[in-house]
Amino acid sequence: MDRATTRKWRPATQAVRAGTWRSEHGETSEALFLTSGYTYDDAQTVADRFAGEAEGMTYSRLQNPTVAMLEERIAVMEGAGACRAQASGMAAMTAALLCQLSAGDHCIAARAAFGSCRWLVDNLLPRFGIETSVIDSADDAAWEAAIRPNTKVFFFETPANPTLDVVDLQHVCDLARAHGITTVVDNAFASPALQRPMEFGADVVAYSATKLMDGQGRVLAGAVCGSEDWINDTLLPFQRNTGPNLAPFNAWVVMKGLETLSMRAHQQSRNAVALGEFLEPRILKAGGEMRHPGLPSHPRHELALRQMDATGPIFAFDVGTRERAFALLDALELIDLSNNIGDSRTLMCHPASTTHAGLTEEDRAEMGVSEGLLRINVGLEDVEDLREDLDRAMAAAGI
Repeated sequence: MDRATTRKWRPATQAVRAGTWRSEHGETSEALFLTSGYTYDDAQTVADRFAGEAEGMTYSRLQNPTVAMLEERIAVMEGAGACRAQASGMAAMTAALLCQLSAGDHCIAARAAFGSCRWLVDNLLPRFGIETSVIDSADDAAWEAAIRPNTKVFFFETPANPTLDVVDLQHVCDLARAHGITTVVDNAFASPALQRPMEFGADVVAYSATKLMDGQGRVLAGAVCGSEDWINDTLLPFQRNTGPNLAPFNAWVVMKGLETLSMRAHQQSRNAVALGEFLEPRILKAGGEMRHPGLPSHPRHELALRQMDATGPIFAFDVGTRERAFALLDALELIDLSNNIGDSRTLMCHPASTTHAGLTEEDRAEMGVSEGLLRINVGLEDVEDLREDLDRAMAAAGI
């Protein structure tokens, strides 16, 4: 099916059918092509393909039919011109930045971010002579104040991991475009089922497809979306020559996840709001803090509702101390202790000792990752069972 047709379909149909290629066997489920190379009918065909003058596969570091199906499906769902799949979420973030930044350039990034994303900004980019600044992404004025003549990229997550900061996508993308700056948005907490940053003017959207897109804790995967020109002229030369490619089997698994993404993401969002409403009075009574964009208490709740179809399965709350946080985690019976997110199972972790353990205490404090902060990924279980589990665990922790 040609892409012009698939782009006319509604999102739920795109998630099931976009990008499907059928072989001569007429299979209903996408075929899994486990091959590293390809054969050719004659030498001129090989030459034409490598010269870019003929369609067709050459090597699975460049193209693979299964991976290409996933890329086309994600691009259509995202509203992007093209997509390139990556070996993991961090491969996607690294490629999206390094493919376009050079020594002497400047990148402005949100201070609230996944620990490895902050490592890229704080450690990797400066190692190659790329200047970086981190700002409070929820402060609209801070973005413009940080711009320099050599600023080339804005890089941020929304909602952010694990503090759930929400960025005003329209404001920041409009500002970037006015200054000729490329916006790179990490949309892993939402997925295209809940938020499509390109509708607000984002240039590049990057994913850990390990999260909601797979959604069942099975494989690592990533993706980078952008215009067809940007993907082919800026990202592809970097990817072709550095090789952060996704394995065909992992691509096939993520495609199966996309078929149920919208249903899972929306139900998990509803479950997260219900669980947040249950927890908030108790957390506040104990002197803690709730960080949930789906609740009116979040400072950017209304903005989140404008930008997102639903506010996602993930939120965080602060119980004051590491000791109390550990006591709550240790008392859980149903909910698993895990640093993953987007899974259909409810998972909890202590970011300061897991996802953000590699940062300094000062950096964690600046980001708002306190010793008492807990992050929860709400799954598809019955909310009443989750409430009962958390009720027992909080009581055991003295909350």
